[in-house]
Amino acid sequence: MAAGCCGTKKQKLNNSSAVPICNGTTSAPTNGLISNGMGMVAMPEMCFFCFDVLYCHLYNLAPPKTPTFSNDAYPLFVTWKIGKDKRLRGCIGTFNAMNLQSGLREYAITSAFKDSRFSPITRDEFAKLSVSVSILRHFEDGEDFLDWEVGVHGIRIEFINERGMKRTATYLPEVASEQGWDQMQTIDSLLRKGGYKSTISSDMRRTIKLTRYQSEQITVSYQDYMNYWNSQRC
Repeated sequence: MAAGCCGTKKQKLNNSSAVPICNGTTSAPTNGLISNGMGMVAMPEMCFFCFDVLYCHLYNLAPPKTPTFSNDAYPLFVTWKIGKDKRLRGCIGTFNAMNLQSGLREYAITSAFKDSRFSPITRDEFAKLSVSVSILRHFEDGEDFLDWEVGVHGIRIEFINERGMKRTATYLPEVASEQGWDQMQTIDSLLRKGGYKSTISSDMRRTIKLTRYQSEQITVSYQDYMNYWNSQRC
Protein backbone atom coordinates (compact mmCIF):
# COMPACT_ATOMS: atom_id res chain seq x y z
CA MET A 1 0.00 0.00 0.00
CA ALA A 2 1.36 3.41 -0.95
CA ALA A 3 1.66 6.11 1.67
CA GLY A 4 2.61 9.77 1.71
CA CYS A 5 5.75 10.29 3.75
CA CYS A 6 7.13 13.63 4.81
CA GLY A 7 3.86 15.04 3.80
CA THR A 8 4.24 18.63 4.74
CA LYS A 9 4.70 21.87 2.97
CA LYS A 10 6.40 24.29 5.34
CA GLN A 11 4.18 24.69 8.38
CA LYS A 12 4.07 26.60 11.62
CA LEU A 13 2.75 24.93 14.74
CA ASN A 14 2.46 26.79 18.02
CA ASN A 15 4.73 29.53 16.64
CA SER A 16 7.59 27.16 15.82
CA SER A 17 9.14 28.02 12.45
CA ALA A 18 9.80 25.49 9.77
CA VAL A 19 13.36 25.18 8.54
CA PRO A 20 14.69 24.36 5.06
CA ILE A 21 14.38 20.69 4.20
CA CYS A 22 17.26 18.62 2.83
CA ASN A 23 20.70 19.62 1.65
CA GLY A 24 20.80 18.16 -1.84
CA THR A 25 24.16 16.42 -1.40
CA THR A 26 25.28 12.85 -1.66
CA SER A 27 25.73 12.51 2.08
CA ALA A 28 23.84 9.68 3.72
CA PRO A 29 22.24 10.60 7.06
CA THR A 30 21.14 7.50 8.91
CA ASN A 31 18.54 9.13 11.19
CA GLY A 32 19.82 7.31 14.24
CA LEU A 33 20.22 3.99 12.47
CA ILE A 34 23.43 2.22 13.40
CA SER A 35 24.36 0.00 10.49
CA ASN A 36 24.92 -3.65 11.26
CA GLY A 37 27.72 -5.85 10.02
CA MET A 38 26.10 -5.94 6.59
CA GLY A 39 26.63 -2.19 6.23
CA MET A 40 24.40 0.46 4.73
CA VAL A 41 21.70 -0.47 2.22
CA ALA A 42 20.99 2.99 0.74
CA MET A 43 23.52 4.20 -1.82
CA PRO A 44 23.75 7.10 -4.33
CA GLU A 45 23.21 4.77 -7.30
CA MET A 46 19.62 4.31 -6.11
CA CYS A 47 19.01 8.04 -6.49
CA PHE A 48 20.74 8.13 -9.87
CA PHE A 49 18.42 5.33 -10.95
CA CYS A 50 15.36 7.34 -9.82
CA PHE A 51 16.55 10.25 -11.96
CA ASP A 52 16.99 7.86 -14.91
CA VAL A 53 13.47 6.48 -14.45
CA LEU A 54 11.93 9.94 -14.26
CA TYR A 55 13.86 11.21 -17.29
CA CYS A 56 12.78 8.27 -19.43
CA HIS A 57 9.16 8.73 -18.36
CA LEU A 58 9.17 12.47 -19.04
CA TYR A 59 10.64 12.02 -22.54
CA ASN A 60 8.72 8.85 -23.47
CA LEU A 61 11.87 6.75 -23.73
CA ALA A 62 12.36 3.07 -22.99
CA PRO A 63 12.83 2.42 -19.28
CA PRO A 64 16.43 2.36 -18.02
CA LYS A 65 18.21 -0.97 -17.79
CA THR A 66 18.16 -3.01 -14.60
CA PRO A 67 20.50 -1.43 -12.04
CA THR A 68 23.33 -3.27 -10.31
CA PHE A 69 22.57 -2.34 -6.68
CA SER A 70 20.97 -4.74 -4.20
CA ASN A 71 17.57 -6.17 -5.02
CA ASP A 72 16.75 -7.18 -1.45
CA ALA A 73 13.27 -6.31 -0.19
CA TYR A 74 12.63 -3.34 2.12
CA PRO A 75 9.91 -0.77 2.79
CA LEU A 76 10.95 2.37 0.93
CA PHE A 77 10.07 5.96 0.09
CA VAL A 78 11.10 8.28 -2.74
CA THR A 79 11.07 12.05 -2.16
CA TRP A 80 11.43 14.72 -4.83
CA LYS A 81 12.31 18.31 -3.89
CA ILE A 82 12.85 21.34 -6.08
CA GLY A 83 14.79 24.59 -6.15
CA LYS A 84 17.53 26.05 -3.98
CA ASP A 85 15.24 25.96 -0.94
CA LYS A 86 14.47 22.27 -1.55
CA ARG A 87 10.69 22.61 -1.51
CA LEU A 88 8.79 19.34 -1.29
CA ARG A 89 7.58 18.29 -4.75
CA GLY A 90 6.36 14.76 -4.12
CA CYS A 91 6.86 11.98 -1.60
CA ILE A 92 5.27 8.54 -1.66
CA GLY A 93 6.40 5.09 -0.58
CA THR A 94 5.30 1.81 0.90
CA PHE A 95 5.53 0.04 4.24
CA ASN A 96 5.36 -3.29 2.44
CA ALA A 97 8.79 -4.74 1.71
CA MET A 98 9.51 -4.48 -2.02
CA ASN A 99 12.48 -5.58 -4.06
CA LEU A 100 14.55 -2.42 -4.32
CA GLN A 101 15.00 -2.41 -8.09
CA SER A 102 11.31 -2.70 -8.95
CA GLY A 103 10.23 -0.69 -5.90
CA LEU A 104 12.39 2.32 -6.72
CA ARG A 105 11.35 2.11 -10.36
CA GLU A 106 7.69 2.25 -9.31
CA TYR A 107 7.91 4.90 -6.60
CA ALA A 108 10.23 7.23 -8.52
CA ILE A 109 7.27 7.66 -10.88
CA THR A 110 4.48 7.47 -8.29
CA SER A 111 6.00 10.16 -6.10
CA ALA A 112 6.70 12.42 -9.10
CA PHE A 113 3.25 12.19 -10.69
CA LYS A 114 0.69 10.86 -8.22
CA ASP A 115 1.19 12.80 -5.00
CA SER A 116 -2.26 14.37 -4.68
CA ARG A 117 -0.86 17.49 -2.98
CA PHE A 118 1.05 18.54 -6.10
CA SER A 119 0.72 18.74 -9.86
CA PRO A 120 2.83 16.21 -11.81
CA ILE A 121 6.52 17.07 -12.24
CA THR A 122 7.29 18.53 -15.68
CA ARG A 123 10.24 18.46 -18.07
CA ASP A 124 11.02 22.10 -17.24
CA GLU A 125 11.49 21.19 -13.58
CA PHE A 126 13.82 18.23 -14.10
CA ALA A 127 17.09 20.18 -13.83
CA LYS A 128 15.96 21.82 -10.59
CA LEU A 129 15.22 18.60 -8.70
CA SER A 130 16.87 16.60 -5.97
CA VAL A 131 15.77 13.12 -4.95
CA SER A 132 16.02 11.19 -1.70
CA VAL A 133 15.66 7.44 -1.24
CA SER A 134 14.70 6.25 2.24
CA ILE A 135 15.08 2.60 3.21
CA LEU A 136 12.97 1.82 6.29
CA ARG A 137 14.14 -0.65 8.94
CA HIS A 138 13.74 -1.65 12.59
CA PHE A 139 9.97 -1.34 13.05
CA GLU A 140 8.77 -1.44 16.67
CA ASP A 141 5.40 -0.93 18.38
CA GLY A 142 5.42 2.09 20.66
CA GLU A 143 4.05 1.77 24.18
CA ASP A 144 2.19 5.06 23.69
CA PHE A 145 2.12 8.04 21.34
CA LEU A 146 5.27 9.54 22.91
CA ASP A 147 7.38 6.37 22.77
CA TRP A 148 9.75 7.63 20.09
CA GLU A 149 12.60 10.13 19.70
CA VAL A 150 12.68 13.22 17.47
CA GLY A 151 15.44 12.96 14.89
CA VAL A 152 15.87 9.23 15.39
CA HIS A 153 12.53 7.59 14.62
CA GLY A 154 9.98 7.88 11.88
CA ILE A 155 6.47 7.27 13.15
CA ARG A 156 3.32 5.78 11.74
CA ILE A 157 0.10 6.36 13.65
CA GLU A 158 -3.23 4.59 13.47
CA PHE A 159 -6.34 6.27 14.88
CA ILE A 160 -10.11 6.41 14.62
CA ASN A 161 -11.52 9.59 13.10
CA GLU A 162 -14.73 11.43 13.88
CA ARG A 163 -16.72 9.09 11.64
CA GLY A 164 -15.44 5.98 13.36
CA MET A 165 -13.12 5.10 10.47
CA LYS A 166 -9.58 3.83 10.94
CA ARG A 167 -6.96 6.20 9.49
CA THR A 168 -3.16 6.10 9.26
CA ALA A 169 -0.45 8.66 8.60
CA THR A 170 3.34 8.73 8.73
CA TYR A 171 6.33 11.05 8.89
CA LEU A 172 9.84 9.93 8.01
CA PRO A 173 12.52 10.37 10.71
CA GLU A 174 13.87 13.68 9.42
CA VAL A 175 10.55 15.53 9.26
CA ALA A 176 10.06 16.57 12.90
CA SER A 177 13.58 17.91 13.35
CA GLU A 178 13.55 19.69 9.98
CA GLN A 179 10.27 21.40 10.87
CA GLY A 180 11.47 22.27 14.38
CA TRP A 181 8.68 20.30 16.08
CA ASP A 182 8.61 18.54 19.42
CA GLN A 183 6.82 15.22 19.90
CA MET A 184 3.41 16.71 20.64
CA GLN A 185 3.51 19.09 17.68
CA THR A 186 4.53 16.22 15.41
CA ILE A 187 1.69 14.00 16.62
CA ASP A 188 -0.86 16.78 16.19
CA SER A 189 0.41 17.61 12.70
CA LEU A 190 0.27 13.93 11.77
CA LEU A 191 -3.33 13.67 12.98
CA ARG A 192 -4.27 16.63 10.77
CA LYS A 193 -2.37 15.07 7.86
CA GLY A 194 -4.39 11.91 8.41
CA GLY A 195 -7.62 13.88 8.15
CA TYR A 196 -8.59 14.35 11.80
CA LYS A 197 -10.56 17.61 11.94
CA SER A 198 -11.95 17.77 15.49
CA THR A 199 -10.27 19.22 18.54
CA ILE A 200 -7.23 17.15 19.51
CA SER A 201 -7.56 16.29 23.18
CA SER A 202 -5.28 14.40 25.55
CA ASP A 203 -7.80 11.56 25.60
CA MET A 204 -7.78 11.40 21.82
CA ARG A 205 -3.97 11.24 21.70
CA ARG A 206 -3.98 8.33 24.13
CA THR A 207 -6.05 6.25 21.69
CA ILE A 208 -3.32 6.44 19.02
CA LYS A 209 -1.52 3.24 18.07
CA LEU A 210 2.05 4.19 17.16
CA THR A 211 4.74 2.30 15.28
CA ARG A 212 8.26 3.70 15.24
CA TYR A 213 10.98 2.91 12.72
CA GLN A 214 14.37 4.09 11.54
CA SER A 215 15.70 4.75 8.07
CA GLU A 216 18.72 5.11 5.89
CA GLN A 217 18.39 8.09 3.57
CA ILE A 218 20.54 9.09 0.64
CA THR A 219 20.04 12.33 -1.31
CA VAL A 220 21.46 13.55 -4.60
CA SER A 221 20.84 16.71 -6.62
CA TYR A 222 20.47 17.08 -10.36
CA GLN A 223 24.05 18.36 -10.47
CA ASP A 224 25.23 15.24 -8.64
CA TYR A 225 23.34 13.18 -11.20
CA MET A 226 24.96 14.98 -14.14
CA ASN A 227 28.41 14.68 -12.56
CA TYR A 228 27.82 10.96 -12.18
CA TRP A 229 26.86 10.51 -15.84
CA ASN A 230 29.72 12.65 -17.08
CA SER A 231 32.12 10.50 -15.06
CA GLN A 232 30.66 7.37 -16.70
CA ARG A 233 31.55 8.72 -20.15
CA CYS A 234 35.21 9.28 -19.27
